Amino acid sequence: MVNNSYDLVIYGNLVLPEGVAYHSAVGIKDGKIVRIGHRDDADMAAATEKINAEGSYVLPGAVDAHVHCYSSLDEGFYTASAAAAAGGVTTIIEMPYDAMGMICTLPAFKEKKQQLEQQSIVDMAMLVTIHKQDGYDHIRQLAEAGACGFKVSMFNTDSFRFPRIDDGQLLDSFAVIAETGCPVGVHAENDEIVRRYIDKYRSQGADPRSHGWSRPKVSESAAALTAMELAYETGVKLHLYHCTYPRIFQLVDYFRSIGAKVTAETCTHYLTLSVEDMPRLQAKGKINPPLRTKQDKEDLWELLKTGSIDMITSDHAPWLIGRKSDADIFNNASGAPGVEHLLPIIYSEGVAKGKLALTDLVRLISQRPADVFGLGHRKGRLTEGYDADIAIIDPAAAWTLDECELQSSAGWSAYNGMSMQGKVTHTLVRGTLVYEAGAVTGKAGHGEFIKAEHLA
Repeated sequence: MVNNSYDLVIYGNLVLPEGVAYHSAVGIKDGKIVRIGHRDDADMAAATEKINAEGSYVLPGAVDAHVHCYSSLDEGFYTASAAAAAGGVTTIIEMPYDAMGMICTLPAFKEKKQQLEQQSIVDMAMLVTIHKQDGYDHIRQLAEAGACGFKVSMFNTDSFRFPRIDDGQLLDSFAVIAETGCPVGVHAENDEIVRRYIDKYRSQGADPRSHGWSRPKVSESAAALTAMELAYETGVKLHLYHCTYPRIFQLVDYFRSIGAKVTAETCTHYLTLSVEDMPRLQAKGKINPPLRTKQDKEDLWELLKTGSIDMITSDHAPWLIGRKSDADIFNNASGAPGVEHLLPIIYSEGVAKGKLALTDLVRLISQRPADVFGLGHRKGRLTEGYDADIAIIDPAAAWTLDECELQSSAGWSAYNGMSMQGKVTHTLVRGTLVYEAGAVTGKAGHGEFIKAEHLA
């Protein structure tokens, strides 16, 4: 190799798909990983710049497959992507349910893509949704334009921006989406059960636990079962978002066993918080579907090791505190900021506590999200030829999560005061530092739209 063969070399313990390579190095050129070797290899001394992360873990950047950048207009691409960079997330998969309306047509998709490329610090892929009436031509156009998947809801969160799609239209839409090779993700809550139970518990809104009572587990499993039956019938690739308790994953395992193409995720909050935390959190813990029991939380950690859970996401929904301050739990917005927490919390609560191996961590927050949503040709792995998307985490760093130091516009965190082990020290997107030593260094416009590649 000639001198200055690389733009950048990073020394450290590399978390590769097959295991951890200690005392190793990664060589980066033109935004790509071009060499993985031992730190003492002669050519690894030839680089324009170096990062010495000896003793730290060098991971593929996280791919957060569940982020709402525009549910709140106070957030947007720049702020959400700054939060991502600070948390070691190098690719965001953005949801289509914006305050301004749904992303369900080609013009809306192109306009949002242009905004992304002007404002984002990290790379992004984009989900789209469907018209409530028909929208089948739009499905094909949006898939061709590079959408990474479709998102639909079985619960009517908001008739304008987040409507329910009925079962008949789901069946027809699934069949068309199956032709494109794109996955379709579902918010699985049975609308009729939840509406009835909200009415049942409405008078108890002063008790924040009533939010969970109004959305019983069966409202989630009944909807998930319907979605999986429709997926089995049509052959579509189905993804179940924000699954909260083990039975959902047991049902997923069954449908996989009979040939259905189903993946499923859980979220950071279902692994770290429970309904018992609601009196303390109040509306900061109001999320749809709701927090479940302590036992559910512990059982999810066990399922993470077996492959029954495909990925962990943040479901980042950063409402300002004013939307979370009503004394009646039912009058508050649902959702919490989380993209900055995903990697640090799963490392701290999982790897540092011996619940997950480092390779499990990478599979759950990098590899599988990239593969499922058509980004696996560029993202999710420390592999030669892939984008140099990298997060470096210092396993020795002990710290306390402080909501005042976070990047999101929300200004609060459900995890405020949590004791953490392991800290993100550097984040690189395509070989460029976007976060270092506690500061976001990336610039608006560095982030790229990543066109998904799916096989029908």
